Amino acid sequence: MAAVAVTMVRRLLRSGPRPGLCGAGGREPGAAPRRAIGHGRVAVELDSSAGVAVMKMENLPVNSLSLDFLTEFLISLEKLENDRGCRGVILTSGAPKIFSAGLDIMEMYGKSTEHYAEFWKAVQEMWLRLYQSNMVTIAAINGSSPAGGCLMAMCCDYRIMAENPKYSIGLNETQLGIVAPFWFKDTMVNTIGNRATERSLELGLLYSPPEAHKIGLVDQLVPEEKIQSTAAAVMSQWLAIPANHLRMMENGHLPYVNLCR
Repeated sequence: MAAVAVTMVRRLLRSGPRPGLCGAGGREPGAAPRRAIGHGRVAVELDSSAGVAVMKMENLPVNSLSLDFLTEFLISLEKLENDRGCRGVILTSGAPKIFSAGLDIMEMYGKSTEHYAEFWKAVQEMWLRLYQSNMVTIAAINGSSPAGGCLMAMCCDYRIMAENPKYSIGLNETQLGIVAPFWFKDTMVNTIGNRATERSLELGLLYSPPEAHKIGLVDQLVPEEKIQSTAAAVMSQWLAIPANHLRMMENGHLPYVNLCR
């Protein structure tokens, strides 16, 4: 059964959203039942047989976290969480060489106080919803992932990064003259520990894939052409664990996260 699930998820990762998946008759004979849930800036396709969805960020050119993108992302994530047929989500990028460039700087310049409040509320909601999700979440980091992109990856249960020397990941806000919010910092502490986080934030460090793996910022490095199949294989391992046990493990995060609100 695990091998079947891996095959289904690999097929899902290779494909983009296809027309007709939401309606009757939109599926090829013998193919796994799939449904397109998201569109636009966030492409989402759910394979209900495998119980796995693939969320592809497609806010080109660099998947910046704008208010519009975050709104679509949260709506798509909520739909998946409310779908009993979905137990896992693989988060990846449809943009070449970039996972996410982080927060959209233009959302923090020349706008009204009300807009700033709405934007930062959306950023925090993305963090809370992804970090506390009752689904298994795997980040397939197929490009560079600075700042807010790094936060998204850290919110996932497992992080797989393409072993490409041109890619990097980290909270580099200091290099831009920005102070990372305390909940960015606390999420990194929970991932790589206090001292590594302190040094990372003070210097605004961006880590190469081997450096990120060494400090535990990512869990696994694979050749770029294998990142999708690896994500599918890892997902099948997680989904082999009884659902109730996974929920207990996820609920262990809740007191920590709630203290940061």
